[in-house]
Amino acid sequence: MAGRVAVVTGATRGCGRGIAVELGAAGATVYVTGRTTRDSASPMKRAETIEETAELVDAAGGTGIPVRCDFSVVSDVDALRDRIEAEHGRIDVLVDDVWGGDPFVDFEASYWESSLDNAVQVVRNGLETHLITLHRLLPLVVKRRGGLVVEVTDGDTERYWGTGIPYYLVKSGVRAIGRALGADLAEHGVTGLSVTPGFLRSEMMLEHFGVTEENWRDGAAKDPHYVMAESPRYVGRAIAALAADPDVSRFAGRTMASWTLMREYGFTDVDGSRPDWGRWFEEVYETKTDPTTVDPARYR
Repeated sequence: MAGRVAVVTGATRGCGRGIAVELGAAGATVYVTGRTTRDSASPMKRAETIEETAELVDAAGGTGIPVRCDFSVVSDVDALRDRIEAEHGRIDVLVDDVWGGDPFVDFEASYWESSLDNAVQVVRNGLETHLITLHRLLPLVVKRRGGLVVEVTDGDTERYWGTGIPYYLVKSGVRAIGRALGADLAEHGVTGLSVTPGFLRSEMMLEHFGVTEENWRDGAAKDPHYVMAESPRYVGRAIAALAADPDVSRFAGRTMASWTLMREYGFTDVDGSRPDWGRWFEEVYETKTDPTTVDPARYR
């Protein structure tokens, strides 16, 4: 991807950070965008910053350009667009990973007993931001053929898992955007689709399980299905593989998972394994098999 220009929204942490780093490892110049900087915190109240992500992109072999941008603020996105246009004139790969809904999601209460203000904020942060991003940045993608636009979601089917209406609306809505992009961008020679990770061990999830990246497997003591956790760089490698594929248009409009793309391209996670959350979910989780009786190596 040397010479190609990528933009990753929501690149401060989690999937966005992993994707930005792997695009950098492939040689891309990556605009690392998000709200948290070393000088300005976001409502997420997390320590990770876009500057840290940009430094990781540099260390991986790419060029990281941190740009603070609140994707719910149109003027912020306009400023980002103008800067990219002035510096490079185009976007080759756009990865739309804006989320920011964690402080507002209620996975426990019935929807009608939850906070309406929080429910609406989940939709604003997780869905309206995608509409704003695409409206302002797609003109830089369709300037020339061969581009790629990826919507990052959660899940590769429309099945409802009891996560609550606002969360489900956002993630299914993002998949719907991916389907629409697949059709709308095709005439411009650009591929649009959605991608989902599996059981992600983001910074927040590592903290939830009381582990670090070095000893993450110990999290299985809290949830035995955590043996199938994947690093954020796994889905990053999936997207980097898509970006390098000259025949990527065959996936237009689809929702592809990290594990299905692993089967397609053969990449590994950072530990050299190939976690297959889809197969584990079908054969272990869905069948209510005791996960402690299953050898996880069969699925990695």
